[in-house]
Amino acid sequence: MADIVRFGVSLENALLKQFDRLIRERNYTNRSEAIRDLIREELLKKEWTEDQEVAGAITYIYDHHQRDLLNKIIDVQHDFHDVIKSTQHIHLDHHNCLEIVAVQGNPSSISRLSNTLKALKGVKHGSLNISGIGQIA
Repeated sequence: MADIVRFGVSLENALLKQFDRLIRERNYTNRSEAIRDLIREELLKKEWTEDQEVAGAITYIYDHHQRDLLNKIIDVQHDFHDVIKSTQHIHLDHHNCLEIVAVQGNPSSISRLSNTLKALKGVKHGSLNISGIGQIA
């Protein structure tokens, strides 16, 4: 088990009440775990801005009947083969597909890939979920 260090934090009462409400809404068992997650999230954002190796997932929904869209998606994915680890294709209904692209590498390249996919005509929605590669404690 990692060394645990206890420290005190001073907060305004109103802010603490809001934080406790958030903790309950997100089903944290205690304040410490919630604070640890907030710290990890900020450190992860820092990794993305400092161009360290990162991981994440790009999800997008598109109309597979859109003319030539599948070819464009495949071309984009081949252009970014160095950061794409895996893709998963899910048929949502007769017209709509969901694609999940697992990525790892340079944050700038991953962001460009995400933006390029989202900008294709026929892509209805897309998002980039950032994560790290497990270096944050």
